[in-house]
Amino acid sequence: MDCYITFPMAAKGLEMATVKLPFTITKRKDSRFFSVRFKDEKTGGYLPALSTKQTDRDAAIKTALEWYSQGKIKAEKKEKSLETLSLFNEIRKSDISDADALKMLDLLKQKGIIKSYIKTGAKNDILLSEYLLNFWNWEKSEYINEKLRTGKQIGRTHSKENCNRIKYNWIPYFKGKLLGEITRQDLKDFLTKIQKMDLADSTKTKIWLAGAQALRYAYNNELLERDITAGLTGFHGKSKEREILTPEMAKAIFSVEWKDEKARLANILAMCTGLRAGEIRALRKCDLGENCLYINHSWSPLEGLKSTKNGESRIVQLPFPQLSQKLLEFAESNPFDSSMNAFIFYATIPGKPIELNIFVESLREALAKIGVSKEHAKKYCFHSWRHFYAAYMADHLSTKLLQSQTGHKTVAMLEHYSNHKINGDAERIQQAQIGLFGDIVNNTKINLDTKELYKNVKTKYMDKTGLYEHSRQFR
Repeated sequence: MDCYITFPMAAKGLEMATVKLPFTITKRKDSRFFSVRFKDEKTGGYLPALSTKQTDRDAAIKTALEWYSQGKIKAEKKEKSLETLSLFNEIRKSDISDADALKMLDLLKQKGIIKSYIKTGAKNDILLSEYLLNFWNWEKSEYINEKLRTGKQIGRTHSKENCNRIKYNWIPYFKGKLLGEITRQDLKDFLTKIQKMDLADSTKTKIWLAGAQALRYAYNNELLERDITAGLTGFHGKSKEREILTPEMAKAIFSVEWKDEKARLANILAMCTGLRAGEIRALRKCDLGENCLYINHSWSPLEGLKSTKNGESRIVQLPFPQLSQKLLEFAESNPFDSSMNAFIFYATIPGKPIELNIFVESLREALAKIGVSKEHAKKYCFHSWRHFYAAYMADHLSTKLLQSQTGHKTVAMLEHYSNHKINGDAERIQQAQIGLFGDIVNNTKINLDTKELYKNVKTKYMDKTGLYEHSRQFR
């Protein structure tokens, strides 16, 4: 309803004048308050209705006049100018092109009103959860495909583990958020949440990197305008020290009876070579050398036989003939494979090695037999042998020689020089092994009764003549 105001004209005495006001006052049936609609001076139309919070029409007109004279209106506790309302109204009615919209958004960014924006259909117009899961999806990931294409190391297990970190940590926290709307502050808040978790710092860092690595990739591939992870790091608290056995404890546990002889041999092998669990499980008959092992593969539950962790083969010294003999006997007792590719630590399922948990559980059972409490035994895992080997060999070998055995490649210069063998290296390694582990190994008897292991399986034994000559063909 149009509003008019009548007032006396001073120049003409008692004569009255009526003027139409630049707004209308209306009242909806479902509201007890009067609303005002100001006229847009640019378009001639009226702006959207605003409640005056007045139940009396005259009071509503008075409020509207005050707002108009001040050039501002107060609606729902927010103060806006009539000029701003006019702009909103013009935008609402206009046919804005994509280019115009982007220009307006850029202006808002320049004013510091918004930090970022997402254009419909743009690359970053995707749920963060969908982007992160695709990033670690073995079949779909462009990142993984690039790694494989350029010959860099990445495994299915690593991919799956990061997918799980995304599912159980990132997705619940950023539920419903688009890739393009994640801010640096969001990541800082997420880091604070991770920090409060009752987890090891190394685990917290892995959770953080699962998403941060994907977001950096998004920036490098122009899905994000800036690297919102820059300067943000994981957690670097003091790592929990891994428990390793003393030589006396090692001697004791290998002197007691073990339920699984293959698990016992695997533990002894890990102790005196520092091999990873996956490398031991991947050992085949063709990997047996004379006083050494050819480490060409590792075993992954998802990928099966794969390259070693650093992608390089190496020769690991084994100067204990009795161990080499038992490895050979185990390989020849494989009921599923009579070839040079027969697994040494074979499982009851054809084409697969024994499960890792058998190695670990057998170790802890042996610890219990020498008086270690069940709780304390849990502090030891199969990987502890790798630390045991490195800790005790470190004082007897140069870093270069030790790295050639463990496969650690962390120092670029040492990695370069480890490729240059020096005469006598094998002898020095073997002497150190014999000096440190010989007493333990020599006092250990490993029994192999294939009739007890597999009562109902027929075994094809192979002639070991020329084994070492043949093994070189398979390296």
